[in-house]
Amino acid sequence: MTDAAFDRDHLWHPYTNVMAQGPTYMVDSAEGAWITLDDGTRMIDAMSSWWCTIHGHRNPAITAAMHAQIDRLPHVMFGGLTHAPAVELGRRLVAMTPERLQHVFYCDSGSVAVEVAMKMAVQHQLAAGNPGRTRFATPRGGYHGDTWKAMSVCDPVNGMHHLFEGALNVQYFAPRPPVALGQDWPEDDEANGTAALSRLLHEHGDQIAGLILEPVVQGAGGMRFYHPEYLRRARRLCDEMGILLIFDEIATGFGRTGELFAADLAGVAPDIMCLGKALTGGHMSFAAVMASGAVARRIGEGEPGLFMHGPTFMGNPLACAAACASLDLLADGTWRERVEAIAAQMRSELAPARDMPGVADVRVLGAIAVIEMDHEVSADRAHPISRETGVWLRPFGRNIYAMPPFILTPDEVSKVSAAMIRLAGVL
Repeated sequence: MTDAAFDRDHLWHPYTNVMAQGPTYMVDSAEGAWITLDDGTRMIDAMSSWWCTIHGHRNPAITAAMHAQIDRLPHVMFGGLTHAPAVELGRRLVAMTPERLQHVFYCDSGSVAVEVAMKMAVQHQLAAGNPGRTRFATPRGGYHGDTWKAMSVCDPVNGMHHLFEGALNVQYFAPRPPVALGQDWPEDDEANGTAALSRLLHEHGDQIAGLILEPVVQGAGGMRFYHPEYLRRARRLCDEMGILLIFDEIATGFGRTGELFAADLAGVAPDIMCLGKALTGGHMSFAAVMASGAVARRIGEGEPGLFMHGPTFMGNPLACAAACASLDLLADGTWRERVEAIAAQMRSELAPARDMPGVADVRVLGAIAVIEMDHEVSADRAHPISRETGVWLRPFGRNIYAMPPFILTPDEVSKVSAAMIRLAGVL
């Protein structure tokens, strides 16, 4: 049996029917912005392999750090032991995130980071004498991962909550933030969405441990960009209600929006922040949860005085070394100019798509570009066209989108724009 046939018959890919999977393509190697298939076909990875390879594949600085670390200490338990890569990464994360976030909890993936953040919020409320505060509020249209607790705060329609009714925690959902990024902010709180959020938090505040949201960019829930003022209002409401504010920066962190973190667009600091995806430059699965001193102290003062979570691979030295090397590549700030240049070029090159039949909207923020159609689009239909255009794109819902590595040249950016427009014309 060939590798492709075994893959088709036995390997379960994301969001597929394992008994009737669509075609997959065998990747032989990857370097920089490009992936190479086993037949020699080369494609720009315009998805950054699900938004994480911001420095490109097999970045030499990151792989060198990983080679050095694997020869010294690839893994050791984090219980009762520590190591230099974990300490160094922690120093950097504390220095680069909002000042109130002083404590770092390492974990394995973005979904696990959301689980950890939600567990932190509940333990904080229990320690604060609020045992009834075990549920969460979130705007509709969000996506926070596929594990149970994370899934419970994903959009109830897009997240297919009806499939798991009775097994999934029931949370509280506010309307989507209605004011788009770039629009004028209406002072009428009914129009700007904060009145509805306030009503929800006041009505159910005695049950809500935290408000979790993706700052400014709702990613896998629809690639929507909303007004940063919503975050400032949410911060005030949470302070008023004693509700923890949790930012899921897994997709947006480390420069994707043009700012280091999407929260910087609003100048708002959360109580808890989830980081992942680009943390290691996409070279290993790794994530971190940043918590304020107030959250950490409250949990420590409560019963049992411990935060009840501890993954086997927590603080993995190899992942920490990769993350430190990735952050080194961001340290000089030149990524800002590269992301700004990608945004400006894609904004210009995608503008003609606005006049195409079936196109509902075109929007760009940092290294995120979206052509939204007025109908559902098919990833399976897009993939063969990706081979033809030499640009790997994976649409979802109504969106043909790209979140490319920050290292693209202008010529490569143009190839991505052209491929997106071609898909918009045929899907």
